[in-house]
Amino acid sequence: MACLYKEVAERGRMYEKRTFDTVYIGGGTPSVIDPNYILGLMRQIRASFHLTSDPEVTIEMNPGTVDAHKLAVYRQAGINRFSVGLQTANDAQLAELGRIHTTADFLACADLLKGENFSADVMLGLKGQTKEDVRATIDLVHEKGATHVSMYALTPEDGTPIYTDYLNGELPDGDEVAALYDYGRALLGEYGYLRYEVSNFCRSGYGSRHNMNYWKRGEYIGLGVSASSFMDGKRFTNTFDLDEYMKCILSGHFPVIESEEVSEKDAKFEFLMLALRTVFGISAAAYRRAFGTDWKEDFREPYERMKGYFEETGDTTKIKDEYLYVQNQILTEFMQS
Repeated sequence: MACLYKEVAERGRMYEKRTFDTVYIGGGTPSVIDPNYILGLMRQIRASFHLTSDPEVTIEMNPGTVDAHKLAVYRQAGINRFSVGLQTANDAQLAELGRIHTTADFLACADLLKGENFSADVMLGLKGQTKEDVRATIDLVHEKGATHVSMYALTPEDGTPIYTDYLNGELPDGDEVAALYDYGRALLGEYGYLRYEVSNFCRSGYGSRHNMNYWKRGEYIGLGVSASSFMDGKRFTNTFDLDEYMKCILSGHFPVIESEEVSEKDAKFEFLMLALRTVFGISAAAYRRAFGTDWKEDFREPYERMKGYFEETGDTTKIKDEYLYVQNQILTEFMQS
């Protein structure tokens, strides 16, 4: 943690004139470690960076690693949003995923978070998963008061047991996962969760500011092993190797292993792609302010091919609701332009 604190301090000096609106502690399971480390981290962040008067501060948590003491320390640290990795309310599926928690752990965690702003993860495409499993999971997060739900498809990673299931054809195929998504989306809508991005749903007023910064192609600083950043038109990524990370920090160097200037062409595509992932779509005026051109002219050919999938309102274009889940196929056409 000492190396992380040092990197925070160094980056803070580098961007001392910038103001940041959100802090997100995640990229793993930060709730595993002693909460005083999190308290120390937030103190270092506040000492090093200029934050707005009411920043959104989120921590990711595995429900099997949380207790009342940890939450008390998190609140002391100024954390005001909690992202809980439920995934599914089916304990057999959790075991299949190799998760250390159970549904009972989530229930206990949710009880401790009663009245708090918390998000729950719902995973689709699990082995043997049915619509009834999806309903049971969404029913549970709704009943326990989650203000936000992230519902996304399982991505099998090479080298994991799940990847073997994927190769053996034992996981739901794309059409089956899409059906589970449509079912879950409709149920979340019935419960008052508004979809604002392909995988994100919230009660009114509880959209993640941190998420929306990504979808608006906003700037962000990543700190720690394997963290990614986007600042001043440049993307850069820290080393994935812990030993290398510590050696760099202790020798007074940033642990960046990849860095690239984003070309105007790539920036235009990123703007388009990120905006079309949301239900708000792309504003022609916002695009023109950013680049001085018309996006329909810059992407004329793919737009003409794909415009049947779009809904137009004023100067705003968005993907029709029924096609949002398959937006990757639509956006691929623009990538190739």
